[in-house]
Amino acid sequence: GQEPLPEGLFWLLITGDVPSKAQVDALSREWANRAALPSHVVTMLNNMPTSLHPMSQLSCAVTALNHESKFAKAYSDGVHKSKYWEYVYEDSMDLIAKLPVIAATIYRNTYRDGKGIGAIDPKKDWSANFTKMLGYEDEKFTELMRLYLTIHSDHEGGNVSAHTVHLVGSALSDPYLSFAAGMNGLAGPLHGLANQEVLVWLQKLRKELGDNASEDKVKEFIWKTLKSGQVVPGYGHAVLRKTDPRYTCQREFALKHLPNDPLFGLVSNIYKVVPPILTELGKVKNPWPNVDAHSGVLLQYYGLKEMNYYTVLFGVSRALGVLASLVWDRALGLPIERPKSMSTDGLIKATTK
Repeated sequence: GQEPLPEGLFWLLITGDVPSKAQVDALSREWANRAALPSHVVTMLNNMPTSLHPMSQLSCAVTALNHESKFAKAYSDGVHKSKYWEYVYEDSMDLIAKLPVIAATIYRNTYRDGKGIGAIDPKKDWSANFTKMLGYEDEKFTELMRLYLTIHSDHEGGNVSAHTVHLVGSALSDPYLSFAAGMNGLAGPLHGLANQEVLVWLQKLRKELGDNASEDKVKEFIWKTLKSGQVVPGYGHAVLRKTDPRYTCQREFALKHLPNDPLFGLVSNIYKVVPPILTELGKVKNPWPNVDAHSGVLLQYYGLKEMNYYTVLFGVSRALGVLASLVWDRALGLPIERPKSMSTDGLIKATTK
């Protein structure tokens, strides 16, 4: 394929070096060898109600893997703190390897009548095994997932999911408990629901304007949205002050593989008209699109239409970044996070100086 492999990104985050193809292939095989789920987790997943949100299922399954934690056992046995990172690394490798199996099982049980996911193929990369277990055979969809899982993996430490994993891990909770906590944060609508909200808004726009709406019609719709007190979902960012490069990656993929898709055409028109409008308003620090403005359109195109599942995909990807950071947290011996507390009176005094 032509898209990057998430294995390569994880190698970079752990070592600081860009890996060779042989090193990436070796990591793919290593994750394939570690992918099998313990029977108690399989039983748990297969007995969860299909009405339970996929993110709740993910959190439960990951928490249950704590039973297998090498770090928790080593800590209980009195391992020296200089060795903590080694066991956190082992747990992180195991968890990353198992996440596609967990996520695919959740998808099959919730949306595909519990049909089996099949076996991991040690000759395939992490993303290819994941898409196969989901039940998709289209190589272009596999290429999309390679891109998606790479670009959603790491995005500084201030967002809720990344910060939560760091915070919980600072108490020396093992990677399973720490990551599950991060996923509970990601499940919150202000964090992980953004791409779904973009898609719902796009479908509303499409229903009102049709597939071939002119730029002028799109402008009218945007202004109507803003004047009603709503925001344009997928635009603006707490940190970035330019077009999100992850958006650009997805746009380039769409231009190559689905240039004539009506929903992508709508996204392209919005990209042309929204930044000037938001700039004209003058109230937005960043009028440019973020990663969520595009991802749902690509998933819909390839047939993955279950929007409640999209956050699970986000979570599988985010594991690469937050777990690499967790390994480094323990290698650096970072202390428990303990923010200073302030009373309401103290806050008032601080803000009125």
